[in-house]
Amino acid sequence: MKHTFYLKEPKSEKQSLILFSCYFKYENKKFVYSTGEKILPIHWNFEQNRPKLKGLKKSANSSSINLQLTRYSEAFEKIQSECKKMDVDYTSKILRDYFNTNFKKSPTNNNLFFTTYDEFMEEKQKQKVWKPSTVKRYKNIKNHLFGFQSSNKYKLTFSTINENFYIKFIDYCYTELDHYTNTFSRNIGLFKTFMLWALDKNYTYNETFKKFKKPKRIITREEALTLDHIKTIFEYDCKSENLERVRDIFVFQCLTGLRYGELKKINERVIKDDFILLKEEKNSVKEVREIPLFETTKFILRKYNNILPLISNQKQNKYIKLVIESVGLDFDVEYTRVKGVEQDVFVKPFYERISTHTARRTFITIMRNKGIADKTIMSITGHKDLKTFNMYHKVDQKARKEAVSSAFEKIEIPLKKVN
Repeated sequence: MKHTFYLKEPKSEKQSLILFSCYFKYENKKFVYSTGEKILPIHWNFEQNRPKLKGLKKSANSSSINLQLTRYSEAFEKIQSECKKMDVDYTSKILRDYFNTNFKKSPTNNNLFFTTYDEFMEEKQKQKVWKPSTVKRYKNIKNHLFGFQSSNKYKLTFSTINENFYIKFIDYCYTELDHYTNTFSRNIGLFKTFMLWALDKNYTYNETFKKFKKPKRIITREEALTLDHIKTIFEYDCKSENLERVRDIFVFQCLTGLRYGELKKINERVIKDDFILLKEEKNSVKEVREIPLFETTKFILRKYNNILPLISNQKQNKYIKLVIESVGLDFDVEYTRVKGVEQDVFVKPFYERISTHTARRTFITIMRNKGIADKTIMSITGHKDLKTFNMYHKVDQKARKEAVSSAFEKIEIPLKKVN
């Protein structure tokens, strides 16, 4: 049995659906099935009933569309061969069911692209491979894609994920969403992860997305506290018990290098012989980390019976800023944000740049400035990638001064220069 492809609207000036067709002789029935692919008639080779793959009238999506049509041809031949081997009548119903199963036809009036995206998220959450923060990021990207589709009047389907989409999406993220390079880089990386999953599941054979460049992340200025800052904060007499707890937890983070989310794992069972024995939160197969305790950190733990009084990360970030401001660390700091090649400069009070993650950065910076080996610090913080680890280290003014002094302090000024 032969089959072919043809355009639903061959004389249209707009894109036309590409239909699969064959004839079931014993049923006296023509079988027609929508491939879901669209193409302009000027890009269609009517002699070969395939997209034009050469010449000026070739569509930018011709190769990916042709690959998808080949999948239909192969599926048609495969199910026909299997029916013959099993001595089963090859019927139009068998073919339609096979196509529906293999090409994942979406429910009526639903967009296959977003239906697939929902399935992707559901699968990952059921597999328990995502943290809540990752789930939130993928939900945000879905919202961004909906917003992009509405703002640009650009219908998102797997076949429209092309270079034109990428260019328009960059502009939308930078202009309308006011995203900076690091945010866009992260989001395009997550988007490509979804597309790879869809490709692997045979929802699409369009591989254009693989060419989408993920911008290199820009290392922006992030603040880190000094040891003197920590002492000042810890000695500060807070005006309420709530702020005192916020202060203590922040200081504890600065002195242990723990992520805020890891603090909830601390209890009497994980505290042994002046160490916190912590299972890595991000990777369950990693070895147990040993975080050393000393007088100050043990004092904080005893104060709260070894269970720290945690609030949400969002509230902790809000209140620690109040503590840092009350301490008097309200001097201005300058930082930059980058959009492609454009750089914006901002000035904010120091305390507004502080968050729970500042504590982890502070721990690494102080330890490194004290000359502690990277391997030792990384064994405490749980970092395995030196490149990521290096992003946490912030060289302060004092460290620069001491470094230059230690290197050149023995150079003496010649007497003839003094005279």
